[in-house]
Amino acid sequence: MNSRTIDLLIALLLGLLAPLVAADAQQPAAVARVGILRPAPPSPEVAMILEAFKEGLREHGYIEGQNVAVEFRFPTNNTDRLSDIAVNLVRLKPDVVFAAASSGVDAVRKATTTIPIVALDLETDPLASGMVASLARPETSPAYSSIFPNWAGNG
Repeated sequence: MNSRTIDLLIALLLGLLAPLVAADAQQPAAVARVGILRPAPPSPEVAMILEAFKEGLREHGYIEGQNVAVEFRFPTNNTDRLSDIAVNLVRLKPDVVFAAASSGVDAVRKATTTIPIVALDLETDPLASGMVASLARPETSPAYSSIFPNWAGNG
C-alpha cells in the first residue's frame, strides 16, 4: 500500500469522523474509535502501514489515546474464528471499521448493519459477491462500504 492509498484512507476516515467531532463541539471531547480487522496476524509490512496510518491521523490532529482509539484485531492462532473477532470488535462500538480481505468484510458485515465499513484489499468483485448492492451507491448496502479494490486495477 503506497502513501497515496494511506492518504486516501485517512481522508475517508476524517470524512466519517467529522460529524462526530462537530456534534460533540459543545460537549466534552469525545474519543473517536476506529476498528481494524485483518484476517491474518500482522506482518512487518502491515505494522509499517498501521504506523503510517496512525502518523496520518496525528498530522490531522487525531492523537491515539487522546481523541482517537485505534482497535486492531486479528486471529492469533488457527483456532481463532474471524467471526468471533469481528463480533468482539463491534462490541467496542467503533465509529468505523476497516476490514481487510473479503473474509474480513464478510465477518464484519455479519456482526453489524449499522457501523460503516471500509473494505480494503479486496480480491473479489464486491458487486458480484453481493457485498454491495451498487458500486455507484454502496451505502445502500446494510452497512456503508467504501471500497479500494485490487480487482478494479487500483492496486
